[in-house]
Amino acid sequence: MATVEITLKDHVATVTLNRPEAMNSVDPEMRALLHSCWDRLHDDDEIRVVIVTGAGTRAFCTGSDLKKTLPSQNSAAQPQFGNPAGASLIANLSTDKPMIAAINGFAMGGGMELALACDIRICSENAEFALPEVKVGSMPGAGGTVRLPRFIGRSDAMLMLLTGNRSNAAEALRIGLVSKVLPQAELLAEAEAIAQTIAANAPLSVRAVKRMVLKGEDMPLEQAIEAERLAFGLLYSSEDRIEGRLAFAEKRKPQFKGR
Repeated sequence: MATVEITLKDHVATVTLNRPEAMNSVDPEMRALLHSCWDRLHDDDEIRVVIVTGAGTRAFCTGSDLKKTLPSQNSAAQPQFGNPAGASLIANLSTDKPMIAAINGFAMGGGMELALACDIRICSENAEFALPEVKVGSMPGAGGTVRLPRFIGRSDAMLMLLTGNRSNAAEALRIGLVSKVLPQAELLAEAEAIAQTIAANAPLSVRAVKRMVLKGEDMPLEQAIEAERLAFGLLYSSEDRIEGRLAFAEKRKPQFKGR
């Protein structure tokens, strides 16, 4: 059985990290499969929304499997300018398609960074989060020190990053790390419901919104608003925009085609 499984239904791809016996930690084989998976998500137009979750009930992902990940023999330049097999598990994960993390249990180290790379995060009541790298003489290397302060604020982020301590589901909800906390049995169904709601919307509009949110975060306000107006104008004459208005007038469900 593959350590990463991907299923596609009604334009929603579900990516499942499938090493429950190892808390869904990432070994070299899984890392390579994830990189291939991210390439497919980027290129497959049938995919409109992505759910990322972990197999079992104990863990979403606990980062790298330290028992199977030997110290790198690469030069310091290779990870930056080459394409080594040991690249970050979220290397080449760049897409305008919305991503939902359904966090079922532990999200530690690289696993938490994978969740941070998603656009929407929901978790089960038994979820726990940590970036514990400082406890073992390292630091987050897949976006943890960059994304976490932007998402939850500097003080709460520093508390997690500098102590390496865990936060439970209730604390994650309080600080805005996740949007919802659900019973374990309801988590994936809720993620699928959110994904289907998004997938039913106009694909180009959804992708434009995500792109503008990400780009707008790094722009001055006036420049971001100008870029938003440009994106709005580009969508104005799209087939889907016309279909949306016809469907509204005719009181029917729109049939969006991503054109």
